[in-house]
Amino acid sequence: METRDLLRALGAWYAQQCDGDWEHEFGVKIETLDNPGWLIQVDLPGTSKDSVALAPELEEGIDGSWLHRSADGRVLRVACSPKDLERAVRAALEFLTS
Repeated sequence: METRDLLRALGAWYAQQCDGDWEHEFGVKIETLDNPGWLIQVDLPGTSKDSVALAPELEEGIDGSWLHRSADGRVLRVACSPKDLERAVRAALEFLTS
């Protein structure tokens, strides 16, 4: 899936959650980290992944790239190295839509 398709898919997933209430309390955040890197956080209450946990997983590449994902049933967290934002969005969508 190309980058623009990943962003459309994430936007579509978010739009599906918006019911007049969910979006006032919950949402999706994409921010930078100071180590450096990216962090995607997705609130899970009220979604099909509410209360679904994902054991922490870490993938490290030989080129210094990395991706960490976990979910505690309330928040999905996907963090990655600076050049792996597309990979992180893909990982988030895989969890959210599986």
